Amino acid sequence: MTGSTVRLVNSAPFAPWSQQGESLLALCRARPAPGLAPELSDAPGPTLLAAIRYTDSPVGPYLALAVMVPARLRARFGWSVVLMVVDHPGALTGACLNWGFPAMRGTLRWLADGPERRLVWEEGEVDVRGRGRGVALPVVLPHSELQVRGDGPVIVPDRLWGLARPGAVRVSAPADGGPLAALAGRHLGAHITSVHRIVREARTPVGLRAPLRAPTGVEPVMAAPVSVRRQRDPALSSAAPGAYSSVG
Repeated sequence: MTGSTVRLVNSAPFAPWSQQGESLLALCRARPAPGLAPELSDAPGPTLLAAIRYTDSPVGPYLALAVMVPARLRARFGWSVVLMVVDHPGALTGACLNWGFPAMRGTLRWLADGPERRLVWEEGEVDVRGRGRGVALPVVLPHSELQVRGDGPVIVPDRLWGLARPGAVRVSAPADGGPLAALAGRHLGAHITSVHRIVREARTPVGLRAPLRAPTGVEPVMAAPVSVRRQRDPALSSAAPGAYSSVG
C-alpha cells in the first residue's frame, strides 16, 4: 500500500459520526438504476432520496446526495444506500470504510431562495428542489442501513431527528439512461431543519459489533464518472447570496 493510500484511509474518523444540518427528503415509487448488492434482497416500499447540507460533522461541512431502497438481509429489513455523492474527501473515505456506502465524489451546489432549497449534482445533471409548508413538527427517524462493506454484509444503526415541514420535492434528471432517470418528477417529501443525525458503528448480521471499519487495505470506491451533457445553469454561474458549497 502506498503512502498516499495510507493517508487517504486514515483521513476519516471512525464511527460513530454525529452530524448536523438540513435536508430535503423525497419518497419515490420508482427504483433507481443502481441495484442492490447480490448479498441483499429487495423489499417492498418506496425509494428514499435525500439531499443534505451538513453544517457540522467529524470532517467539517459538506454536501451529500443519497438514494436508498428498501432491502432485506436474511430476516432483517432496512434501507440500503445504492447511490451516494459527496463533495468532501473525508466524507467519501468515511462513508466507504465505516459503513460500506457506495460513495463517489462529485460537484454539488446547495442554493437557498427564501423557503426553497435546492441541491444540484453537476456531473449527473440532477437537480433536487423543494420547500416545506405549514408548521414545523418534530420528527424522529430511527432506522438501519443494510450494506456490504469490504469485509462482508453489515447493519448500520442510524438515527435522525429534526423539525419537518411537509411539501413537494421535484427531481430533474436526464432521461437518457442516467442513474436517477427513473426518479425524475414530483414527489411527496419534506424539508427538515435542525437535523441531528448519528450514524453508529456497523454491526455484523448476527448483532455483534464490528471491531473496526472495513479493512484498511480496502480503498474507497471511486465510481466512474457519469457521462453527461454539460449544460450551464444561470442560477449556478453567479455567486448568489443563497448558494452554498463545501467543495474542498
